[in-house]
Amino acid sequence: MSSSTFPIGGEHVVRRLGFGAMRLPTEPGPARVNAIGVARRAVDLGVTLIDTAHLYGWGANEELLAEALYPYPDDLLIATKVGVAPPNPPHDAAICGRPEFLRDQVEQGLRRLRVDQLELLQLHRIDPTVPLADQLGALRELQVAGRIVHIGLSEVTVGELEEARRIIDVASVQNRYSMLDREHEAVLDACAEAGIAFLPWRPVHPAVTTATAEITAVAAELDATAAQVSLAWLLDRSPVVLPIPGTGSIDHLEENVAAATLRLSGDQWRRLDRIQPR
Repeated sequence: MSSSTFPIGGEHVVRRLGFGAMRLPTEPGPARVNAIGVARRAVDLGVTLIDTAHLYGWGANEELLAEALYPYPDDLLIATKVGVAPPNPPHDAAICGRPEFLRDQVEQGLRRLRVDQLELLQLHRIDPTVPLADQLGALRELQVAGRIVHIGLSEVTVGELEEARRIIDVASVQNRYSMLDREHEAVLDACAEAGIAFLPWRPVHPAVTTATAEITAVAAELDATAAQVSLAWLLDRSPVVLPIPGTGSIDHLEENVAAATLRLSGDQWRRLDRIQPR
């Protein structure tokens, strides 16, 4: 049985089943009130890893989490991401890894989350127009200055991960991955070998929307949902996997968190593992 916790950066221990805050509405009104309730319920249920980003509402998602949860519990790690510039008509939103831009977004994140340092700061995307050493060098300088504790990456290849590890200590990688979407299998394997946290985003889709007969069968055997089976499979895939399913519903949140206690038999896991990714 794999451990239910993982030490981010080798030191900040979190429960492996986290929460992705991207889907929380931030506009004023009843939806925002509900979103605050969802975030608080996640913490009540024992979630200790919450993922957000400057991109999510251009800082509004970070502000929502601060409103809901500040002052934060000692064991809660809020991970955020920088590196995407907001739209500036006629220009669309775009990846931006210029050092001065990254430094500014980090400072904005610190203010919005009401903290003195970001426990886990991930580069949302690598900017192909800026040398990686410059992008990560800027974040490393902020780390040395105490503004960032750990640095992670998002949507990277094995080669990019290797290059990054020559520049910084990589604490996490956040790539899209699920039972039916294994494009980044090699990246996960590289993270497992190096002991780097792997945070799969979109961890249950498309397993829920297009559940196979095998997923449906295993779910019936366990009296569980397809989403819970998908999350249980991920948790058993490797001890470095920290799924961050997102939802704006307390019911779905509770369903997802309950997946941490779901136990797949060896035969059930192998049946699911043999499903061809889509």
